[in-house]
Amino acid sequence: MGETETYTLTGPDGNEESFELPTGLVDVLSEQGEESTRVVSDVVVQAMAQQAHVIVHHSEGEVPEDIAEMEETAADLFEERFGQSLEDALGHSH
Repeated sequence: MGETETYTLTGPDGNEESFELPTGLVDVLSEQGEESTRVVSDVVVQAMAQQAHVIVHHSEGEVPEDIAEMEETAADLFEERFGQSLEDALGHSH
């Protein structure tokens, strides 16, 4: 196994989870001068918004209203952070 670097995520309740990523991977995903923590947090926001999208728009049957609301909020937060809609980033809309 290659070298790794550790990142730590702290939740609103104060619980922490640390995880390893391959050394240099975050640099590959970053723009020049961009902080590594920003890159990792961008990926988290993107992944969570995409997962919420899949749950709401690509599952069979109705989804509970609270989950649909979470998906809408995730999409809004995505757009706020990245300056484009999640639908545009995914290349499709519903």
